[in-house]
Amino acid sequence: MFAKLPIILEDIKFEHTLFALPFALMSAFIASGGVPLWGKLFWILVAMVGARSAAMSFNRVIDADYDRKNIRTGKRAIPLERLTKKHYAVFILLSIGLFELACYQLNFLAFTLSPAALFILLFYSYTKRFTIFSHFFLGLALGIAPVGAWVAVKEEISLVSLVIGISVLLWTAGFDMIYACQDIEFDKEQRLYSFPVKFGIRFSLRFSYFLHIIVMIMLFMLVFIAGLRYIYCIGWLMISLLLIYEHHIVKPYDLSRVNMAFFTINGAVSLLLMFFTLFDIIYG
Repeated sequence: MFAKLPIILEDIKFEHTLFALPFALMSAFIASGGVPLWGKLFWILVAMVGARSAAMSFNRVIDADYDRKNIRTGKRAIPLERLTKKHYAVFILLSIGLFELACYQLNFLAFTLSPAALFILLFYSYTKRFTIFSHFFLGLALGIAPVGAWVAVKEEISLVSLVIGISVLLWTAGFDMIYACQDIEFDKEQRLYSFPVKFGIRFSLRFSYFLHIIVMIMLFMLVFIAGLRYIYCIGWLMISLLLIYEHHIVKPYDLSRVNMAFFTINGAVSLLLMFFTLFDIIYG
């Protein structure tokens, strides 16, 4: 099993944990009003790694048959027979165990809510089979990260954590709609559901832009409800420009830069907002 670990981590794109992790850390620092206790930070990181690893591994197993048929995903580990579903089953159980251990170490509320969080994370993999709102389920799976981080620090759910969480939900749904435009023909053939399949590429890109405008507004609200200041505002302006640029480079007639929009720009959005938020809290 240990010999297969590098293949698993490559297959689940372990480095993409950075999409939700910065928002979780951002939430934890705001909740603490400064640097959280190192023990808290450690177990938040462990929980994030365990949760995402379980969710992505489960997705690789559930979607294996579709991945074999799709040119874009045909090089994943199970279709290429580099891994079996049994390998992934062991890894999923270990990841769930790691997540539950972290929640137990954090506090009672985190541990109590952990089964609900796991259900959301795993259930997402089924949603493309029956609803066009699968993009929002993925957003929910990532959006619970900042709420969970707040629970880890304060053992409560607050307005601030919900605003961050909903922002992540809508941000994720928006960029996932962009990404789904690549698979529109495949999804139609396999009778899978998505906004591009239902409404077409042009409408989906416009609706994605609309969602990201709402995200910009909600994130700016943190200045007032979380007491953030000018350093955060600089970061907010930068990520707003990045989101606008993301929609500038992806066109209905030209999807060649979808991967740049999906991975590079959105990775930069999460990291920049985290850094400016943390800097504002510590030094602002």
